[in-house]
Amino acid sequence: MSGMTIGETLVARLRQRDVTCVFGIPGVHTVELYRGLAASGIRHVTPRHEQGAGFMADGYARVSGKPGVAFVITGPGLTNTLTPMAQARADSIPMLVVSGVNKTASLGKGLGHLHELPNQLGLARTVALESEQISDANDLDAALDRVFHHLTNGRPGPVHIEVPLDIAAAEYQKAPVETPDPEPPVNPALITHAAKHLAEAKSVVILAGGGAKRVEAGLQSLAEALDAPVVQTVNARGLMHGHPLTVPASPSLSAVRSLIESADCVLALGTELGPTDYDMYATGQFAEMSDLIRIDRCSDQLARHEASITIEGDVNLVVPALFEALSQEAKKRDGAERARKTRNAAWEEIGPDYRHQVEILNAIRSATPNALMVGDSTQPIYAGNLFYDHDRAGGWFNAATGYGALGYGIPAAIGASIADQSARVICIAGDGGAQFSMPEIMAAVDENLPVTFVIWNNHGYREIATSMQDVGVTVIGCDPSPPDFAATAKSFGIPFTSVPAEPQAVAQALRETDAQDGPVMIEVIAPKFEPQKD
Repeated sequence: MSGMTIGETLVARLRQRDVTCVFGIPGVHTVELYRGLAASGIRHVTPRHEQGAGFMADGYARVSGKPGVAFVITGPGLTNTLTPMAQARADSIPMLVVSGVNKTASLGKGLGHLHELPNQLGLARTVALESEQISDANDLDAALDRVFHHLTNGRPGPVHIEVPLDIAAAEYQKAPVETPDPEPPVNPALITHAAKHLAEAKSVVILAGGGAKRVEAGLQSLAEALDAPVVQTVNARGLMHGHPLTVPASPSLSAVRSLIESADCVLALGTELGPTDYDMYATGQFAEMSDLIRIDRCSDQLARHEASITIEGDVNLVVPALFEALSQEAKKRDGAERARKTRNAAWEEIGPDYRHQVEILNAIRSATPNALMVGDSTQPIYAGNLFYDHDRAGGWFNAATGYGALGYGIPAAIGASIADQSARVICIAGDGGAQFSMPEIMAAVDENLPVTFVIWNNHGYREIATSMQDVGVTVIGCDPSPPDFAATAKSFGIPFTSVPAEPQAVAQALRETDAQDGPVMIEVIAPKFEPQKD
C-alpha cells in the first residue's frame, strides 16, 4: 500500500471486506475517497439526495445480507443521512456511512468553515452504534475493525466513520491492530434446557421477527416438529408462505393475541417485541406470554422483557440446534387448526377496506411471483402489515413500522434491485410519500433497474386524515396536491400506465409491463378521502 493515501486505502480495505457497491454523491469534502473508488471495482450508484443514499444502502443490505455503504459529505451530507441511519437502527440493518469532516485543527472551534457542525462526531453517535474519526494516519485499520465488528456481531445497525480533509489526503501508514473479540458461542446447556421446555409443552406458538428471515428451512422444520403456529412480524413476512402453520398477521390483532395467550410456551426468534408490531393500537398492553423463550443476538434486547429462558445468539445457528436437541418425534396435535382459525379471524378483523387492499397485494404477488415488494407508509402497506402472506422470505419490507420514515420506499427499492438485479422489484408508495423521494427514480433510470414503482394515489395523507377525524380533530394539512404522475414518468423517460384500485386491473398492468428492461411507473387511482362534515 506504499504511496497510497488514507482515502484510497479506506476504499481498498472496503473492497477487501467484500463491499461491492457504494451509494453516494461526490462533494469537495469526499474527493479523496473517490480517488481510489474508480479503480477499486466497487460499483458506485449516485442518488439525488443523501437521504436517498442511506435508504438505498438500507434496501441493499436487507436483500444482500451484507452491509450497505454510503459515502456522504461533511455537514449536510451527514445530517441528511441521519434519518436512514435511524431507520436502520430501529430495524437492525447493517449500514456503514463514511463521511468527510473539516480539517482536524478546525474541529469544534466554530470558525465558519464550509459544512461545519459544532460536533459532527457527537451528532452521529446519537444514532450510530459506533462512530469513529480517523484522527491520524495510524487509525484507519483499527477503526474499520471496530465498526465492522458491530456490523457482523451482535445486533447490527448503522455505523459511521468520518475522515478529516487533511487526513484523507495523508499517506497511509500501517499500524498494529487489535482484533476484536469474536461473538461468543451459544451455551449448549441452554439449548438443551430450551428444547426440554418446548418438547414438554402442549401448545407452542412461535413468534418470528426480522432476525429469523434467513432461516426459513430450519424454522419450518422446528415448527413442524413442535406443531406450532408461526406468527410473523412485518420484517419476517414471506417465511413459510402458504404453509398450514403460518400466521402472516400482526400480533397486534386481537385474533393473533388470543392465539399467543392460549399457548403454554412461546418461542420468540429474533424479535424485539416492540410496540409497532405487538401494540400498534397503543393499548399499553402486550399479549401475555406463558413460559417465554427468547433468542436474540442482543443482550440488551433480551433484558428488556421477562422470559423463562433467554439465549443470546444468532437465530440462524440456534434454530437448527434446537431442532437437533428435540428428543421426540414431531407432534401431531392441533397446530394447523389453531393457525387456520387465527388466519380466518384476523382476516375478518382487519375490515373490508383493508381486505380489499390485501386482495390487490395478492394480485400483485400472483402477477409477479417471487418479487421483492418494498413499501413506504401508505394504505396498502398498512393493510399488508396487518395481514399478508408474501411468497419470498425477506421479500416484504417497508418503513411503516419501527422508526417509520416516510420517503423510504423508492430509494430502498433501488437498493434492493442493486442487491439482486435478477429479481423483479415492486415499490409501493403513496402519492404523499412518493413526493419525499421521487427524484431518486432517476437513479433507477441511470442503472436500468427492473423496478416497478406503484404509486397509490388517494390525493393526500389518508391515514393521518382518518386518525385526526377519529379523535375529533378538524382535518387540515392532509391534502397536498399530487403531481401529474403521467407527466412525471414522461420526464423520467419511463413507461407509465394508470389503473383503478382493483386487483385484476393492477395485476394486468403488471403483466403488461413485465417485459420492460428498466423502471416502470403504475399509478393506482384510489378513493380520495373526504372528511365528514359537521
